[in-house]
Amino acid sequence: MYGVCGCCGALRPRYKRLVDNIFPEDPEDGLVKANMEKLTFYALSAPEKLDRIGAYLSERLSRDVARHRYGYVCIAMEALDQLLMACHCQSINLFVESFLKMVRKLLESDKPSLQILGTNSFVKFANIEEDTPSYHRSYDFFVSRFSEMCHSSYEDPDIRTKIRMAGIKGLQGVVRKTVNDELQANIWDPQHMDKIVPSLLFNLQSGVRTESRSPSPLQASEKEKESPVELTERCFRELLGRAAYGNIKNAVTPVLMHLDNHSLWEGKTFAVRCFKIIMYSIQSQHSHLVIQQLLGHLDANSKNSATVRAGIVEVLLEAAAIAASGSVGPTVLEVFNTLLRQLRLSVDYELTGSYDGNIGTKIIKAHEERQLQEAVIRTIGSFANTLPTYQRSEVMLFIMGKIPVPGIHPALPSAGSGPEGTRMIQIMLLKSLVQVTAGFQTTNMLTALPNSFLEPLLSFSLTEDPEIRLLVLQILLSLIDRHDNMPKFTNISIISDISVLKLKVDKCSRQDNLFMKKHGQQLYRHIYLGCKEQSSGRLHYESLFALLGLLSVELANEEVVVDLIRLALALQDLALSTDEPLPVYNRCAVHALAAAYLNLICQLTTVPAFCQHIHEVIEVRQKESPYLLPEDVFVDNPKPPSSLEKVEGDVLFLQSKITEVLGGSGYNTDRLATPYVPQYTDEDRLSKRKSIGETISLQVEVESRNSPEKEERTPAEEITFETLKNAIVDSVGMEEQERERRRQVVEKFQKAPFEEIAAHCGARATLLQSKLNQIFEITIRPPPSPSGTISSGYGQSQSRSIPIYEMKFPDLCVY
Repeated sequence: MYGVCGCCGALRPRYKRLVDNIFPEDPEDGLVKANMEKLTFYALSAPEKLDRIGAYLSERLSRDVARHRYGYVCIAMEALDQLLMACHCQSINLFVESFLKMVRKLLESDKPSLQILGTNSFVKFANIEEDTPSYHRSYDFFVSRFSEMCHSSYEDPDIRTKIRMAGIKGLQGVVRKTVNDELQANIWDPQHMDKIVPSLLFNLQSGVRTESRSPSPLQASEKEKESPVELTERCFRELLGRAAYGNIKNAVTPVLMHLDNHSLWEGKTFAVRCFKIIMYSIQSQHSHLVIQQLLGHLDANSKNSATVRAGIVEVLLEAAAIAASGSVGPTVLEVFNTLLRQLRLSVDYELTGSYDGNIGTKIIKAHEERQLQEAVIRTIGSFANTLPTYQRSEVMLFIMGKIPVPGIHPALPSAGSGPEGTRMIQIMLLKSLVQVTAGFQTTNMLTALPNSFLEPLLSFSLTEDPEIRLLVLQILLSLIDRHDNMPKFTNISIISDISVLKLKVDKCSRQDNLFMKKHGQQLYRHIYLGCKEQSSGRLHYESLFALLGLLSVELANEEVVVDLIRLALALQDLALSTDEPLPVYNRCAVHALAAAYLNLICQLTTVPAFCQHIHEVIEVRQKESPYLLPEDVFVDNPKPPSSLEKVEGDVLFLQSKITEVLGGSGYNTDRLATPYVPQYTDEDRLSKRKSIGETISLQVEVESRNSPEKEERTPAEEITFETLKNAIVDSVGMEEQERERRRQVVEKFQKAPFEEIAAHCGARATLLQSKLNQIFEITIRPPPSPSGTISSGYGQSQSRSIPIYEMKFPDLCVY
């Protein structure tokens, strides 16, 4: 028997003899290295035999697995690994098929050791860069099997951990092998991603680890690298880092579905950690794709619980902070539109108390909706911080256009819950604007803050709601503060030397001057009327003082300083006025506000006499009326007097004295001596102009009807053929005359002396002035009385001019 076997063995092919020789009699002795070198040399010398070597090794391995001879199985796999590493010829593809067939056989085994052995061999194979592409190789089985190993529930925890780690490494190998080869199976297809990504997230979730603080865990210690969580995160990062533009959606969608299916949005921590890994791992120019998917998922969950929506919003907040390069994407306004829509829905849900969900009507928890609203507002601010100035201005205009303003913007369709719904939406959108304008920096205030934004914003300063007025003030402060001076004005106090504040004051630019010339009166009116409101409290007065201070250091030229001083004195008069039904505390607060601001502005102007007068009044108040100073008013428990009947004399700032001392330093005394009176807004002026125009036309019509010198209309001239002929002939002559006239004018200005040209222009100006005087005379002429004249007491007719703005119209004539 043995002789026959020996005789037949000599007749076997050489590659089979070489393969048989690498296996020792005792498998514990391991691979026969000398014979393995001979086999490797033979494979390199005769690469056409490589596929047969692989097939024969595969046959032996299958037989050994079936016979449970696991020692020989390990030797066969070691031989295959060495042949793979050594051979890179064109025939390698056929050998790889045998190799993958053996790996598959090991992975199908029930023994964990064989599964791990097959996985390790596959990982080694995955790291080999093949010279020739493969058109027919499939990795579907390996994706499914490795994903299954990632979810292993083996009883022994140590073996379970090893199996899961082997599955993770296997998936990593599949990704490496296929992701960059267009001829391979597309690993980014949903059928593969729906297995790979949840498997990775399952293992990422199973471990407790501090959240990622860096974009890569490469510096982790060796011990940490051995943990499934670290290995999973590294594999997940590698997968996302290889994702191209068109593959981001397929990679992120399974993450969203996994978080939905396992209710992981509510905890927020794991969801935030996942998307931190995603945002750090993908290419920065693809960040907006992830954000768009999150926004779409937020819309899809509009009827889910508030905690789920809040979790998605928190993830958006973190994602926006990471994508700080400004890459919100091409649809910037769509991002904010989605967030504002969610804000509006949340307000509606809170007001109605319920909504129709996918599984019936759900009851709303108001505190959860409010938490969601705050999260949305923070997220809006986070997104805005990533935008350049011009885009942030667009977002501010966009949000302002969404705020329902009674009489200007129609109420939003969703604000159907009455005035309370409108008020809540106004407050939420204004809070969003506070976040968007935080840290806003611009060199040109005119272009950054157009009328279409400022006028609706300032219109809210007239509302009775103190919360809305306070939000408007915060927005204005953020917009005007460009040198971080606002924190220095947070507390109202009398500071003897403002140099301790270390204010940053730059010279007012031309654009700033134009801005104040255009909008200054609106801002002054806003401040004045804000102090006039009975519902204003300590926070309002502190914000108004900060606004006055910022105007003084950010946008003030000499004209603005004069107007601000006039405004402060007008506030003092407002507090003294008995016509205004202001409470005693508000009167004291306005007095204290005016005193604190005049103390500030006098030191900014550096006019000694002005400073002396202000300090003298403040010293008198400290002795006689401390309740008129901020240190006694703007405290936690103020104690105002019962009444303010005798506020006079030395405790008041005198406009005449201030005008005198500032006039000596070159300030406009005429303007300083004129008391400040709030001007109309643009809407008021527009309606006023319309009324004037209608009145003028009415006057002209009445005068034309009642004029005794009215002449009859001349009959229209009859047009004939001769008339048309003469007109054509005359037009030719007119053109020649016009050319001659122009030539004479040019010659005159070239040769005539300067005195003659000046006299000619002066005559034209005089003619223009006379025509303007005629027009002005018409505009201020009184409407005719029924008798046509006004009789004086002595029976003589007397005419008088009344400016149009002083006319008293019957109620029926005004609308």
